Amino acid sequence: MKILTIDVGAGTQDIMLYDTFEPIENSVKLVMPSPTRIFAERIRKHRNDLFIKGETMGGGPINTAIKNHLDKGYRVIMTENAARTIRDDLNRVKAMGIEVVPEGEKHPEIAKMEFKDIDLGAIGSALSNFDVELEFDYIGVAVQDHGYMEGVGDRNFRFMKIREKLDVPRGPEEFAYFNEAPEYFTRMNAVFRTLKGYKTTVMDSKFASICGATCDERVESMERFIVMDVGNGHTLAAAFDGEKMFGVFEHHTSALTPEKLDYLLKKLADGTLTHEEVHADGGHGALINDAIGDFECVVATGPRRKILQNADFKVHYAAPAGDVMMTGPAGLIKTILSKQAHNIKN
Repeated sequence: MKILTIDVGAGTQDIMLYDTFEPIENSVKLVMPSPTRIFAERIRKHRNDLFIKGETMGGGPINTAIKNHLDKGYRVIMTENAARTIRDDLNRVKAMGIEVVPEGEKHPEIAKMEFKDIDLGAIGSALSNFDVELEFDYIGVAVQDHGYMEGVGDRNFRFMKIREKLDVPRGPEEFAYFNEAPEYFTRMNAVFRTLKGYKTTVMDSKFASICGATCDERVESMERFIVMDVGNGHTLAAAFDGEKMFGVFEHHTSALTPEKLDYLLKKLADGTLTHEEVHADGGHGALINDAIGDFECVVATGPRRKILQNADFKVHYAAPAGDVMMTGPAGLIKTILSKQAHNIKN
């Protein structure tokens, strides 16, 4: 069985094509610029009005590039799904000066751009240069989607949904969706639309990385430990006892210092960290089901993981399949294989 996995981040998209009949270390791997960086650069180079259609995708650099394009006096017209890349609340998108039009509307007089997080054509073209065919039985994609509910802030809504999933201790695989996702996850549903016709799994990127870190050979032998994904924007930490998470917190990486992390991780482990404490500090929140007590080490992944290099506790830098950049894809593979094993048993 072949599984294609793509972890779409803010800086890179990390791709692994895994064949279950081969060692995972022999998988085909690519680390390429993220779609949001690619489209942002195309917008920056454009010197005229712009019509953008397509799907909802990761914003970040795209938002900045579009704002700068508007500031230069150019028109920006976007279909509704594409416009949700900027904000799920389309009234706020319009307030920026973007013209939002219904799906299917055409503007042949204006240069066109089509948004999407996943471009199988581009991946297949890159692989073909090395005589690798893009053939797979399943595809897994990791994206970060805060979700959207009118009148509820992003931070509150995201953690509301995390709390629903972790009402009892569970594994990170619970944050994956197979072939469909709740409608409030607009970016995940855009991925499903893009990959219509394929057997698709879409997973929250933070929990995909947390899951992937547990595939590290050293971590597989641990009992009580904390996994922390330190991203460019957000940091998520999960306290494990066995294969289940007994507590999590999520914060903005820019707000964290080594001293604050020591404090948060110790309180996560002893079960005293509260949602209100993290949220009041500007983070998303925390959820504790039970204390794990003394833990073996902190398992770190993510591009900003070096913030832990002078920590007071033991740190292990996860490298599933021998590659620190493949943590998200490894988590997707573990999730898909777990789902297949469950289906066979039932």
